Amino acid sequence: MTQGPLTTEAGAPVADNQNSETAGVGGPVLVQDQLLLEKLAHFNRERIPERVVHARGAGAYGTFTVTADVTPYTRAAFLSEVGKETEVFQRFSTVAGNLGAADAVRDPRGFAVKFYTEEGNYDLVGNNTPVFFIRDAIKFPDFIHTQKRDPYTGSQEADNVWDFWGLSPEATHQVTWLFGDRGIPASYRHMDGFGSHTFQWNNEAGEVFWVKYHFKTDQGIKNLTAGEAAVLAGTDPDSHQRDLRESIERGEFPSWTVGVQIMPAADAASYRFNPFDLTKVWPHADYPVIEIGKLELNRNPENVFAEVEQSIFSPSHFVPGIGPSPDKMLQGRLFAYGDAHRYRVGINADHLPVNRPHATEARTHSRDGFLYDGRHGGAKNYEPNSFGGPAQTGRALWQPYDGFGAGTGDHPTPRHAEDDDFVQAGNLYRLMSEQEKERLIANLAGSISQVSREDIAERAIANFAAADADFGKRLESAVRALRD
Repeated sequence: MTQGPLTTEAGAPVADNQNSETAGVGGPVLVQDQLLLEKLAHFNRERIPERVVHARGAGAYGTFTVTADVTPYTRAAFLSEVGKETEVFQRFSTVAGNLGAADAVRDPRGFAVKFYTEEGNYDLVGNNTPVFFIRDAIKFPDFIHTQKRDPYTGSQEADNVWDFWGLSPEATHQVTWLFGDRGIPASYRHMDGFGSHTFQWNNEAGEVFWVKYHFKTDQGIKNLTAGEAAVLAGTDPDSHQRDLRESIERGEFPSWTVGVQIMPAADAASYRFNPFDLTKVWPHADYPVIEIGKLELNRNPENVFAEVEQSIFSPSHFVPGIGPSPDKMLQGRLFAYGDAHRYRVGINADHLPVNRPHATEARTHSRDGFLYDGRHGGAKNYEPNSFGGPAQTGRALWQPYDGFGAGTGDHPTPRHAEDDDFVQAGNLYRLMSEQEKERLIANLAGSISQVSREDIAERAIANFAAADADFGKRLESAVRALRD
C-alpha cells in the first residue's frame, strides 16, 4: 500500500529518484541536485565507525612498475618512463558484509590501489568485476539498503535483493557476473581487478583519451563453489585476509599485469554502447587491452587498524594527466567517498601515515579540526599571500569536456546504438561453457527461490529471459523446481 509521494528530508515531493541532474543529456552531475547530495551525505553517516560498504578488508604495500610507453596518452609523471617504480598501498574487501563478516561469500570484491606518486596520491578505487549493478549514484543508497539488514527482520532478505534487482534491469549484467563462477574468488590473489569506470587520460599536447583499467592476476583465476565457500566461511572466516598476509610472509608476492583500454575522445559520441555507462564493458575486439605495467604486493602492514581500517581511498584523488569522465556513478563517488572519510576517520584523515603523500609533500591551507597535528606552524593560511606560501599552478589536472547540451535536468543516461540493459548480460551467458551455465542457473535459482512473493521471482526471471531466451527458460524451470 502506497504511503504517498516520496519526499526529501524536508518533506518536499521528489520528482525523479532514478536520474541525477546533469548539465545536458550525458553531461556532468550538478551540485544543485540537492536530492542527490542529501541522499549520499545521509547514507555516508548511517554507520559508525566502520565503513558502510567495503567494511571487511585486507591490505598490503607494494610497487607499480611501468612496462610500456604511454606518454602519447597521458602526462602523469608516475607513468612517464618504462621501468619507473611507484610505491602503492592496496586494499581488498567484500562489499556487503560488516567488519566481522566472513571472507568466502558471494559478493563483489573491492580492488583499491593508492599510488604514492611524486605529484600526489592517485587513488584507483575499483572492483573485481568490470561492471556494476547501477549506472547512477542517486540509486546507490537504495541498492545498498537491499543488500544490508532489513529494518524489521534484522537479516538480509531475498525479497529486498530481488525486488530491487528485478525493478532495476540495468543490474542484469552484473548479477550474471556475481552468480557465475567468479562470484566467490578463492582468495584476493586469485582474482582480476578493474577500475570499472571510464577515466580521462590527457597528454602534454592536451589530447584527451578515455580509458578503462584492467588488472590481470598472475597467479591465475581460482574460485570457490557455493558449497566450498559455505564450509570455508564457517571454518575460517578470515580466509582471504590470512591468505594474503601469509603469502607475503612466505615471500610469494602476488602480482597483477596492468593494462588499459584506450578510446580516442572523438569515438565516444558514436560508439555503439554508451562508453560512460558503468553497467557496460567495452568489448576487447573494439578496444584491446594494452599492457602498461606490473603491480606487486610485497609488504604487510604493521598494524591492521592504523593502516587498513584507517586507510582512505577516493576516486577524486587524481594527478596531472588523469581525470574523471561523465560517468554518473563516478561523478557521485567523487563526492561521496571523500565525505565518508571525513566523517568516519576525521577531517585530518589525510595526515595519517598510510594516507599522506609518500613521494611528495601536501601543501594546503586546510587547517585545524579534530586531531590536527599543527604541521603548518605559524605559516599563513590563505592564498594568494606575499609570505612565500604555496600558490596555484594555473594548469588543470585534466582537460575540460563539453557539457553535452545546455539544458539542466534529471536526465537519464543517453542511449547509444546498441544500448539496452540486457545485451551484454546475454553475451556473457553465451560465452559460458555448458558446465558454467549449469552452475550459474543453480546459483541464481537457489537465491531467487527464497523470495516470498511470486511476482518478485517472475520479474527477476524475466530480466534474464530478456538477456537470453535459453537463460530465462532454464532459470524458470530451476526456480519452479525449488519452489515446488
